[in-house]
Amino acid sequence: MIRRALAGLRGRLLLAFVFTSAVTLAVAAAITLSPLQARLRAESATALRQAAFNERPQFEKALHGTSPEAKRPQLERNAIDDKRPEDAELYRRERRYVALGKAAQDLRERTGGARVLAADTSFSDQSGENAPRFYYDTDFVGDQTSELALAFRALRENAQVTEFRDDELLNAMPLYDDAGKTAGVVVAERSLTEVTTAVRLVRNALFTAAAIGLAVAIALGLAFSSTLTRRLGRLQRSALRITAEGPEAPAPVDRGRDEVGDLARAIGRMQEELRRQETARRSFVATASHELRTPLTMLQGTMELLDEDLRDGADLEDAQEQVQSARRELRRLAVLATELLDLSRLDAAVQLRSEPVELSEITRAVAAEFDLAAAEKDVPLEIPESPEPCWAKADPAACARVVRILIDNALRYAPAGRPIHISAERNHRRVFVRVADEGPGVAPEERERIFERFHRGKASSVQSGFGLGLAIGRELAERMGGSLDLEDSDLGACFMLTLPVGVPVGSSRATERSAGRAPR
Repeated sequence: MIRRALAGLRGRLLLAFVFTSAVTLAVAAAITLSPLQARLRAESATALRQAAFNERPQFEKALHGTSPEAKRPQLERNAIDDKRPEDAELYRRERRYVALGKAAQDLRERTGGARVLAADTSFSDQSGENAPRFYYDTDFVGDQTSELALAFRALRENAQVTEFRDDELLNAMPLYDDAGKTAGVVVAERSLTEVTTAVRLVRNALFTAAAIGLAVAIALGLAFSSTLTRRLGRLQRSALRITAEGPEAPAPVDRGRDEVGDLARAIGRMQEELRRQETARRSFVATASHELRTPLTMLQGTMELLDEDLRDGADLEDAQEQVQSARRELRRLAVLATELLDLSRLDAAVQLRSEPVELSEITRAVAAEFDLAAAEKDVPLEIPESPEPCWAKADPAACARVVRILIDNALRYAPAGRPIHISAERNHRRVFVRVADEGPGVAPEERERIFERFHRGKASSVQSGFGLGLAIGRELAERMGGSLDLEDSDLGACFMLTLPVGVPVGSSRATERSAGRAPR
């Protein structure tokens, strides 16, 4: 069950929230704690070095016997000189010890309680049996091995030396006499527990923030995913209801201004389009049934009358009229069958050819097919000569079909005695075929709908079609890389077929292209 929950959108959103929060907090801890600890340790080392450097004059005066603690009145010094030499040396060492202690305590106070060890250079003589020790140690207890090693290193390198050992910071600084020679050394040892404590506090604060952040992320993830899945669930139920009840089912309602709301509105538009298509399909079925029934009924009646006339000695003129009527109805049936066949081919995505086609020749050839029909309606077809060949890259049969649809549509609505203008022309990128009539034209609200399947315009005609021709023409034009549009016209309707320019085989431009050279 847990795996199934995590596999859903809600579980994945929740995991994404938690994972993002965890990674963010982990990265924040990684880029904060380590640099923070290093910076605090470096600042502590700098502060300790600076404090020791500032106290260096006081330590050197203590070693030279020039500090106030090491000086005594002349009489007291004379009394010391009258004593035995070893007593005088002992007295001087005691006074130096006092002076070094005063300097060490001052350094201890300046460094916040650091351990300070100081001695003159005699401590470095390790030839005796006893291990060397510092002359003065503020703590008076503890092992001095680490401090001695660092002191020897400072004397060897003749420079101030700093080391980190676990949570301890050690700094050794050489002392010099008036001649600039090494006279002693002072070592300051300071605990870094405040650094560790500060880092621990920051780490605990980050962990607390991480826990709070994860809790907030989980709460937000649950709230967001619950809302999202609830809205998606409503859309799913609406889609299933549309599947079960059809386009007439209630449309989903979601007023959110996000992707889910856009999806709900898209489903609503899809449902509206399905309703419209279903209405158009029903209208087409009803129209096609009526249109089929009418010619079939007339054909049946004509054949029966013609049969009776032939039996009774038919009147030739009357028989010819009946035959003409039958032919008209057969033509209507043939047109309907052709349009339905074209639709089935378009829906099946039958591959069209792509080759050079001379549109002016195709236009004249197709127009010749309508000479008889145009003469019967007293509608002249005007086809001016093209100033130059109009080569297009298209399918010849599809081009002829589109031109045939446009001329047939113009003949339906062109008034008697008014011409239909058919022309083919080209520019450097496109080839155009225009078919314009002087009929009632197309209402503005129907300019795009007339290209939809099963839609028939409101303009009346003696012999209306089935609402398929223009839809078939536009789909064929688009599949050939062109377009079929209704141009603005002051009188009647003007349809324009646009196709890409083609290059005839054997021409100089085609030869240059096949040879890999760009045409000039």
